Amino acid sequence: MISSFNLVKLNSLLKDFHNMSGIRITVFDDTFHELAACPERIADCCRIIRSDPDAAARCHLCDDHACEIAARRRTLYTYQCHAGLTESITPIIVGNIVIGYLFFGHVFSYPSREEGWDRIRQCCKDYQVDRQALKASVMSQPLVTRNHLSSASHIMQAVAAYLCMERMVSLHQQELPVQIDAYIQSHFTEDLDATGLAKHFGIGRTRLYEIARQNYGMGIAEHIRNLRIDKARRLLSEQTGLSLAEIASDCGFSDYNYFITVFKRVVGISPRAYAKGGRMTKGSISS
Repeated sequence: MISSFNLVKLNSLLKDFHNMSGIRITVFDDTFHELAACPERIADCCRIIRSDPDAAARCHLCDDHACEIAARRRTLYTYQCHAGLTESITPIIVGNIVIGYLFFGHVFSYPSREEGWDRIRQCCKDYQVDRQALKASVMSQPLVTRNHLSSASHIMQAVAAYLCMERMVSLHQQELPVQIDAYIQSHFTEDLDATGLAKHFGIGRTRLYEIARQNYGMGIAEHIRNLRIDKARRLLSEQTGLSLAEIASDCGFSDYNYFITVFKRVVGISPRAYAKGGRMTKGSISS
């Protein structure tokens, strides 16, 4: 665990969210270990579904996959789980490191209980569970509208930012992932790659890959590339006197043509088009 949470303040905040939204919310650390939840007990329908070992395993896989997507996107991810219930997860980010997740789930978001039950019944048809108990539980679930779900998701994002702003969570600076992130932040425009990082910190590439996946939701090379492209976008918007070749060099791209290719692949348009798209207030970019 690379961070510490103020659990007293955290539990109070989770209680406020639940009281307002009526939705169960959970906080996980960077290893997806549950730290706090309100209410503590999971929904009855989920408890019934998880009574089947295969379903319980699918629940964990579904959660892990959602974490990977949220970490990679670095923003909110809302989806329907394997059992047909709606869940939403947002990463808690300090600096560039994903240090935890806010998660709400087991939401019954269907136009009617009958339609919801039909979908959940189909999703769970291969699980060995008490069908009558599951149906009774599902049919007693409160219906959550899409607007309510969307609002709760956005508020959860705000809660994630508030946790960091109010210092309810802090990084352990001595931890290796934190040290690696600080080093990357200082050197990403230089000749930096996974091999060099692994050598610098005296670890294997496999260990470095695990750290990158857990904290960035992507590999080291992709993370460094994204940092460089983010800087290029800032320079295109702010430094109007620089040429594209100068921007490429300042962002760590030794090959001008490769910079153009990567920028277009990541952003969707060329650097020149980006600069001309209303993001510059004056001047022009020359090649």
